[in-house]
Amino acid sequence: MSSNQTSWQGIVTHLHLTERGSMPMTSRDQMSLIAGVGIEGDRYATEQGFYSDRPEPGRQITLFEIETLEALKRDHDVELTPDEHRRNVTVQGVPLNHLVGRRFKVGDCVLEATRLSTPCKHIEDITGKTISRWLINRSGLNCIIVSGGQIKIGDAVQPA
Repeated sequence: MSSNQTSWQGIVTHLHLTERGSMPMTSRDQMSLIAGVGIEGDRYATEQGFYSDRPEPGRQITLFEIETLEALKRDHDVELTPDEHRRNVTVQGVPLNHLVGRRFKVGDCVLEATRLSTPCKHIEDITGKTISRWLINRSGLNCIIVSGGQIKIGDAVQPA
C-alpha cells in the first residue's frame, strides 16, 4: 500500500441482485462478477435495469454502507433493510465516499469507483419510506468491475 492511502479494511455483509429494475432484490450468499459487464443475472448486466435515460458503465455493481442503515434507525427511527436500498453489496467498515476514482478489492475482485450514488424516488416508491433527504451523500457507490470472479458474504473489502 502506498503511503498516501489511508489504511482501512471492511467486510461484505449482504449481497443482492434483481433480474429487472422493478422486481424485488434477491439475497445471495455469493455472486459472479464479470469484468466490464456487471453481476451475472443482475438487471444492469442484462440491460433490464433502469436508473435514468443516461446509461453508464458505473452501474456494473453498487455498494452501500450498513452504517447508513444503522444511522437511519438511530437518527430518524426508519428501518431500511439491506434489500430495500437497492444496491448490490452491503459493506461494513468501508469509507465509500472516499473511494470515488479509486480501485479497491472485494474478495479477489477489483472494482473502480466511478461516482457516489444519488438518492432516488424509486426507492421511496418501492418502500413507502420518505428517506431521500437523509441519503444525500450516503446513498452508496457506483463502480465498474475491473477484475471479475466470485464474491461472497464475509469477503474482505480493502484498498487494491
